[in-house]
Amino acid sequence: MRTLIVSGGNIETDFALAFYREHKFDYIIGVDNGLRFLCENEIVPTHVVGDFDTADPELVSRYRSLAGVEIRTFDPVKDSTDTQIAIELALELESASIVILGGTGSRLDHVLGNLHSMMLAKKAGTECMLLDSHNRIRIISEETVLKREEQYGSYVSLIPLTSAVDGVDLIGFRYPLKNHTFTVFESAGLGVSNEILEEEGRIRLRSGAFLLIESRD
Repeated sequence: MRTLIVSGGNIETDFALAFYREHKFDYIIGVDNGLRFLCENEIVPTHVVGDFDTADPELVSRYRSLAGVEIRTFDPVKDSTDTQIAIELALELESASIVILGGTGSRLDHVLGNLHSMMLAKKAGTECMLLDSHNRIRIISEETVLKREEQYGSYVSLIPLTSAVDGVDLIGFRYPLKNHTFTVFESAGLGVSNEILEEEGRIRLRSGAFLLIESRD
């Protein structure tokens, strides 16, 4: 099962629509103000979640009136962000992969919260990525191979998500490493803006977790 989460951050319509049309999803979860994008582009979600503090009340009412759309309403005073709730729902639906659109934007607190919420999927063994027109973001904690012809952009960055990431080898990159330890305090910058020089770039690590960010300008 594949799930698309449309969150309430910045959504670039042309990019998001093109991505949606190129991929098939079993579930579509609309999150709070992400409903506006879905409505304007006549995409009917299977589920809608949120506290709806930023969503247009008329939009919420519209989806409440549609048969087959499951609505889950939460109190604005809660311990989870709306995107986290959507990820938890996707896991409840036994999704094998999750893609989040609208997870980035000007609210850096929400962006960071969304990135950390992706760890829920990682711990469940579910593939999860946060996507916009400039970035593809995943969490990795095992050997990962990036094929140059398939990479999202020219730049590959590795940001420690745990306090330390040990035994890191970078092979096929402009800036290779051997058995290096990354920490959130000392060497986060070392992993920023690397580039794949060979046909593939191989990332090995013994323990810990990285945010893997593929970027294009």
